[in-house]
Amino acid sequence: MATNELRFLEPEQMTAQPASDGKPAQIVVLKNRFGMSISLMDIGATWLTCIVPVNGYRRDVLLGSADMNAHKQQTAYFGATVGRFANRIAGAKFVLEGQEYKISANEGKNTLHGGKQNFSHLRWGITAQSSQSVTFALISNDGDQGFPGTVKVSVTYTLTDNNEVCIDYQAMSDKTTPLSLTNHAYFNLAGEHTERTALEHDLKICATHYLKNGKGNIPTGEFASVIGTGFDFRKLKRVGLDFMADECQKAANGYDHAFILDKKTIEDNTPVATVIAPEGELKMDVFTTMPSIQFYTGNFLVGTKGKSRHYGNYSGLALETQYFPDGPNHPEWHENQGVLPANTAWNSQTIYKFYS
Repeated sequence: MATNELRFLEPEQMTAQPASDGKPAQIVVLKNRFGMSISLMDIGATWLTCIVPVNGYRRDVLLGSADMNAHKQQTAYFGATVGRFANRIAGAKFVLEGQEYKISANEGKNTLHGGKQNFSHLRWGITAQSSQSVTFALISNDGDQGFPGTVKVSVTYTLTDNNEVCIDYQAMSDKTTPLSLTNHAYFNLAGEHTERTALEHDLKICATHYLKNGKGNIPTGEFASVIGTGFDFRKLKRVGLDFMADECQKAANGYDHAFILDKKTIEDNTPVATVIAPEGELKMDVFTTMPSIQFYTGNFLVGTKGKSRHYGNYSGLALETQYFPDGPNHPEWHENQGVLPANTAWNSQTIYKFYS
């Protein structure tokens, strides 16, 4: 199929069937003056499509579901805003200010992305909207999924004329609480419709260490050097080159690990990660204010009904900017553990910038 003949996900495909609350989703489309567009929905404040002009044609580089029914069935968190706490919390519990909290377990005995009814499943309100920006907001009440404090959160997506998708997060809680928000987009720069995989992309991550995982993909607490391992992406490298080369990868069926980002890279506002399409015709830079990035190669996507086809494992890759996984159980990580003090304004930004 020629690239210019592709059909992209239409808003009505996500609104024809009701969301989990029985009402249709609301879809917002943002466009810039150079032909790039993204679509988003209020369910999960989800990023649905990312259509980039490449060599005169338009290409959707985001994995996602074909319709609302498929979206409700998928467990991959396609493009969703996840929280209260991105990634895993061991044993679905933590101690904060001397009190133990037991939270919703939704991955065995552990909590993943905030619990069974995490932010990705909820309907967010649309509080501001323009041709190139939209803000979604949510209130998570005290005790939601077991977490303390009533938290008011918002996420603003802005599509700039520099082909940047800027995601700005803001939050405030009336009690000290764990908080780590991220977007769970899966990218395939060759195009969502292609059979090309994450393993065929080139990747750079500005990180000299990663968090070593133990049982259940929970960090052991060890900051492991990337040098001499399959986790060394300090220079551009084909993702598949050292794939499954380490026991840490084999245990996770691929890459699903937090890389500790170089602080100077963050402070200098230079890219913390770069991805290049298999044929080199499209590039994406990632910028963030967050201290780590979870690199995930879509290790369990097989059979998932996508927009144009059923996906296989490794059909796309995720680069989730966040605090350290299981941070609430690691006070020694200090500001990287992802605990928001009461009545303190919090904000972060992540940018995905595309070049063709």
